[in-house]
Amino acid sequence: MNKAKVAIIGSGNIGTDLMFKVLRTTTALEMGAMVGIDPQSDGLARAARLGIPTTHEGVEGLIAMPGFDEIEVVFDATSAKAHVANAKALAPHGKRLVDLTPAALGPYVVPAVNGTQHAGAPNVNMVTCGGQATIPMVAAVSRVVDVPYAEIVASIASKSAGPGTRANIDEFTETTSAAIEQVGGARRGKAVIILNPADPPMIMRDTVYCLVATADPAQLEEIRTSVGEMAARVQQYVPGYRVKQEVQFTSVGSDEPVHTLVGVGAGPVRTRVAIYLEVEGAAHYLPAYAGNLDIMTSAAIRAAESMDARQPVGA
Repeated sequence: MNKAKVAIIGSGNIGTDLMFKVLRTTTALEMGAMVGIDPQSDGLARAARLGIPTTHEGVEGLIAMPGFDEIEVVFDATSAKAHVANAKALAPHGKRLVDLTPAALGPYVVPAVNGTQHAGAPNVNMVTCGGQATIPMVAAVSRVVDVPYAEIVASIASKSAGPGTRANIDEFTETTSAAIEQVGGARRGKAVIILNPADPPMIMRDTVYCLVATADPAQLEEIRTSVGEMAARVQQYVPGYRVKQEVQFTSVGSDEPVHTLVGVGAGPVRTRVAIYLEVEGAAHYLPAYAGNLDIMTSAAIRAAESMDARQPVGA
């Protein structure tokens, strides 16, 4: 089959891990260029040793490269602010963009949930690491019952949070919260991220809380089944994704002030659903504890593979 040539903007941890995934895990994509702004970066050095065309002059350097016309998909693994400028520079050139920053210029994509729904879009957003891990679980609940409120807590090793992640904390919470609603199906969403300084570093762990109106045992069992099915779907592209224990159901008392979470007019809440997750990385470039970065790059690969089957931008 013909492979789609891709470029990666961002030669840091995420971009370099993404490069190795393109080289090792997909038959639909091939590396066309590695782009950075630091000529001494490890990512650019590794790409050069592998014979991949490189530039340390950012997006302008990419556009000026001899093979730029052959590039079909551009991954952006920089920062939310940088992606805005990169997308503007690339817009006239008809490239599809897969955005691994929280900039959210294009529609949110979580492969296990909305798969190829936005594969024809010129720019898709991969939400955040916490979003990729938890939104499938919110969607697993919301496809069974109405979810007036969902809250996620993403705990990652401090060592796996590079400068880009730290600079985007505000965008992380805003983008993830919005995607919990738009993709996960909750009426209201909230996201929290914790950078854990533990040494040795911890594997990414996530907690998903959903408030639902039902206490019917049959429906609760249906939620449990739905969660298992969704986890298996995510594991197709993130093998280290695991539900750590049985889904927990807790009755919500009539005296609990959950109305402050679900909002006015949402109706009664009967049950709190808790789902506990762990994401272990594949260690293609990053350590196995950096599941937060691994799930982003794995999801981005899956999104780009879907894009390859669609018409060119503007068709």
